Amino acid sequence: MMLFVDGRSVEVPAGATLLDAVRAAGLSIPTLCHDDRLSTVASCRTCLVDINGRGPVAACSTPAADGLRIAVEASRDDRRAALQAIVAGLPARALDVPADRSELVRQCAGHGVTAPAGAVLLPVRGKDHTHPYVKLDRDLCIACGRCVRACAEVQGTFALTMVGRGAGTVVAPGTGGPWVESDCVSCGACVDTCPTGALSEPGLLNMLPIERQTMTTCGYCGVGCSLEVSTRGNEIMTVRPAGNGTVNRGHACVKGRFAHGFLGSSERLATPLVRRNGTLSEASWEEATGYVAARLAAIRDADPDGFAVISSARATNEENYLAQKFARAVMGTNNVDNCSRLCHAPSAAGLAATFGLGGGTNPFDDLDRCDAVLLVGANPTAAHPVVGARIFQRVMDGARLVVVDPRRTYLARHADVHLRPRPGTNVAVFNGLAHVLVREGLVDTAFLAAHTAGYGELRALLAEYPPERVASISGVPADDLVRAALIYGQAAAPAIFYGLGVTEHLHGTDGVRTLSNMALLRGAVGPGAGGGVNPLRGQNNVQGASDMGALPDFLPGYQKVLDPAARARCAAAWRQDVPVRPGLRIPQMFEAARDGALKALWIIGEDVLTTDPDSTSVRAALAACPLVICNDLFLSATAAAADVVFPVASWLEKDGTFVNFDRRFQRVREVVAAPGGVRTDFAVLQAVAARMGADLRCATPAAAMAECAAVAPLFAGISHPRLEREGPLHWPCGSADSPGTPRLYQEGFATEDGLAHLAAKPYLPPGEQCDTEFPLLLITGRRGEHYNSGSMTRRTANLRLLDREAVDVEPGDAAALGLRDGDSVRLDSRHGSAVLRAAITDDVEPGQVFAGFHFPGAAVNSLTSPVADEVTGCPEYKVTAVRLSRAE
Repeated sequence: MMLFVDGRSVEVPAGATLLDAVRAAGLSIPTLCHDDRLSTVASCRTCLVDINGRGPVAACSTPAADGLRIAVEASRDDRRAALQAIVAGLPARALDVPADRSELVRQCAGHGVTAPAGAVLLPVRGKDHTHPYVKLDRDLCIACGRCVRACAEVQGTFALTMVGRGAGTVVAPGTGGPWVESDCVSCGACVDTCPTGALSEPGLLNMLPIERQTMTTCGYCGVGCSLEVSTRGNEIMTVRPAGNGTVNRGHACVKGRFAHGFLGSSERLATPLVRRNGTLSEASWEEATGYVAARLAAIRDADPDGFAVISSARATNEENYLAQKFARAVMGTNNVDNCSRLCHAPSAAGLAATFGLGGGTNPFDDLDRCDAVLLVGANPTAAHPVVGARIFQRVMDGARLVVVDPRRTYLARHADVHLRPRPGTNVAVFNGLAHVLVREGLVDTAFLAAHTAGYGELRALLAEYPPERVASISGVPADDLVRAALIYGQAAAPAIFYGLGVTEHLHGTDGVRTLSNMALLRGAVGPGAGGGVNPLRGQNNVQGASDMGALPDFLPGYQKVLDPAARARCAAAWRQDVPVRPGLRIPQMFEAARDGALKALWIIGEDVLTTDPDSTSVRAALAACPLVICNDLFLSATAAAADVVFPVASWLEKDGTFVNFDRRFQRVREVVAAPGGVRTDFAVLQAVAARMGADLRCATPAAAMAECAAVAPLFAGISHPRLEREGPLHWPCGSADSPGTPRLYQEGFATEDGLAHLAAKPYLPPGEQCDTEFPLLLITGRRGEHYNSGSMTRRTANLRLLDREAVDVEPGDAAALGLRDGDSVRLDSRHGSAVLRAAITDDVEPGQVFAGFHFPGAAVNSLTSPVADEVTGCPEYKVTAVRLSRAE
């Protein structure tokens, strides 16, 4: 459409508004009630423009039409009058808010609007500062409703409403009462959209100017949100989510947005610690690195395989690259692993066996084109809140949703069908869904014939999994199974998202493969249409840690250790032969330590005594190992058990890259300087290597990424300079002129024969079963307020949002045990015990309980078993037989 704005012709697409036309002309007008991300209400009238000389209309809500003549400058007095009317209802201090924190102040300054002359007596509506992060000043509220719509349409929580009448209308928590007791999930979307400063956060309450803004990538979960961090001196003032072009699209969660207070915790380690006479004592960096170097050199000379390193999903790609290079090129062993072993190792193995590469198949933005979502074994509103919010938006926009999860999660409550299988029966359920697809003729036979192998074998197996048999195995009603399969099977572009409820099982890799069958049967991956198969990664760089080769059987870029060409490529760059034999996995490292074979274990950024299964056995391994080295921010349980502790920098204090769950390389930048005496993991590895007489040769993180690109064809086109110029890149990115590959397998699959491989995997029972002594099944997982072991979030105001762990108990089970909400209860398993408080909820099924693991004092992982996935060694966190009793 062609329109004329102040006499200048502009073109806008169909469906555009007058506001779009004004912006296309390079002009700006006030829009106090409008946010491009939100539905339009046209309530503030500050965007008035004249069309065709007929008088003012609201530009934000008036559709554009071909040939319209829009007068912007001539309508300036109308907009000034609307602004003046708004200001007349506010206290004079509303215009004292710094301009960078108030859209109203900026617009009033641009239109010459000032506070009314003389004394204006206004009612004092007061403040609500009960919440640790979101602060409400009711006197500055103009009832525009942007915050209410942001909460509903961006976050999907519906925690806010407007109360009062006329001039007394103001935003309030929908539940009534103080903000901190509301349903608010502390995402900060309301603060971001507020045009007046009525809603703010602690860093915005003072009037000190911001000195610097730095773009970085969040160091919490694997979504990889882009954040703009504002600082003054060496102090963080605010953290804001970046907007268009980022995976998070201007949204964030309570952790990435607000949970940075741990940086200034008095418990931060600031000097190395070395164990002397049984006690950890402060030491200089020279002493600590010299001690470690001497001990490791002796082990290397005697038996290189007596050393192992657990690298970190919280560290940068460059630090993980350096860690695996240290193990292989300095120590001469492939004994290197990372915490993906405990979560998504079955994803890497299962996806690689099916499609050829061990990463998710599609970019997250493909969710926008999906008309059905199959969400399996994941609670993203808690563990990946930005993903959870986006999935909820798609559902609100009309996409169908099937949730497969034993728990009634937030998204399960909004699903078209919620399947609640008994823990450990995933493979039967996935085979049952596939059976219905085949039976109902919902498979893409042309796609299967052209792009897959194994359909005949799979079809024969699926005949054994009719809905009625699956119901008897899993407890899922047969009719619900059929309804779920039809929703997925009849969708034009279905997507699968899954989490640890699929992988953390005795048969987790089989679960990934049989779930992947669904996408292949529908032709919803690769050359077909659809949203593919996407694992939701838990920690910020768990994908990158594996990508960089921090694995016992893979070199950087998933090149097999057993491949002579891959070893030769690395050896040429490292100037050191690469060991031929694959190394130990994390569980095998602990076993070797208990058996006396492992002489040194270096643990980087992981609190294995809190997060790993069967923590009693882990403690025994650490006690048996002659030298345990730990890099951490705090004296965690693992650090307290170590022989040497290196104090290291956090994600906000270092430079490098992360890879998020959809394979996106993103820059991480130093926002503030680390405390004195603290070094990055990168610097620690360099220092120890140097003291051993070895030269790791990567002087900077950029140099390490460049060397990784030289040895790993998957990442050959990735570099720091390119990421700075162009922004994020998805691997594979094989050359400097490659645009990266957001969507995998468009030209075929990456297997040796170019075909995707369907998996005919029968259901096999889980590793643990309930009995009369242990009649309940424990599922472990995450809470929205905290992250992993909680070492960072428990040292922030998030502790005011959730201050201790609970065990979720079904109301009938609680009644049978005589328990009330909040009672102290004891959980016993075949492996350990823990005491927690009871939270009575219908989120869990009868016979099942749920607990998080963010509070080390709760000792939840002392309950879990040593049972692990048969292919990868991933622990079976989701199935532990327990009994519940009132604590004495």
